[in-house]
Amino acid sequence: MRRLLGRLLLLAASFLALLPAPAAAAVAFAALQAGSPPATLSQTGLFAEMEGRRLAPGVVPYTVAAPLFSDHAAKARAIALPPGTRARLRGDGLLDLPVGTVLVKSFGYPASAAGPAVTMETRLLVRRADGWVALPYVWDADGREARLRRAGARVPVRFAAGGEVHALAWAVPNVNQCKTCHAVGTTLQPLGVKARNLAATGDLARLARMGLLEGSERLAAVRAVPRPDDATAPLELRARGWLDANCGHCHARAGSASNSGLYLDWEETDRVALGVGKRPVAAGRGSGGREVAIAPGQPERSILLYRMESREPGVMMPELGRTLPDAEGIALVRAWIAALAP
Repeated sequence: MRRLLGRLLLLAASFLALLPAPAAAAVAFAALQAGSPPATLSQTGLFAEMEGRRLAPGVVPYTVAAPLFSDHAAKARAIALPPGTRARLRGDGLLDLPVGTVLVKSFGYPASAAGPAVTMETRLLVRRADGWVALPYVWDADGREARLRRAGARVPVRFAAGGEVHALAWAVPNVNQCKTCHAVGTTLQPLGVKARNLAATGDLARLARMGLLEGSERLAAVRAVPRPDDATAPLELRARGWLDANCGHCHARAGSASNSGLYLDWEETDRVALGVGKRPVAAGRGSGGREVAIAPGQPERSILLYRMESREPGVMMPELGRTLPDAEGIALVRAWIAALAP
């Protein structure tokens, strides 16, 4: 009898794992759809506990394999789907997310010798019937509440990274700056919730197990982006994944930097469009005196690397979202360029 009961409990647990996650009833989906969204983050219902940053039931955390570098900030991501809905898998790219979906991303630094832990902002992307909208919430100094700041803000922070203590004014983007990176053609789109970016972390399969993903029978066909620090993965794929996450949202055929003719997104297959041997459309101080975006085998002659290493406004790339260079990303792209055959 005890063995039979154990089997029944195991069967029940397996069945429950296939059911949708508990409905995020506490999430204020209707208020987030309104023209005047909640003025404070607590009013969105996305967090069960504000000070502890504990997510509400049904708000599902996730991670991405290749994240955007943002001055060493740690990021906590989550997704809330309206009750009774599911995301849809459609190849390797962006998940098809239903109207009402809320994507949550908080930025902060852990406690260190430089100072206590701090959360600067929580950005929301909300899918409405007429498209996605960006809502930046800035946390109060005491960490108990965050308030909607459509015009952006500056938050002074101190943190330790790379063996150094840094002090800077963290830039919370205004809603128009959000469009710079998130614009695809004339519409706003999420960046990180792509099937290939969730596959390597296991979160794509986890969404399927939770009953939140339609089309899960196609999971095995998704080509995962490797983590940039995964030394077991091919160098080219790791470098291309970093470029896709940090540059490809603008440098794509439908991105805001499409007029440059330099396309660094994961899908690009044309070697010249990717920058190999490509001269810039408009030369200037941003070229650093170098002639081509990527000089195969010669990172020191590649404009791409020069702009990645720069901290000068108007020269550095990416131009938004960072003030410090990403040493690990630079080393990765440098190694890839050095290994490229002419």
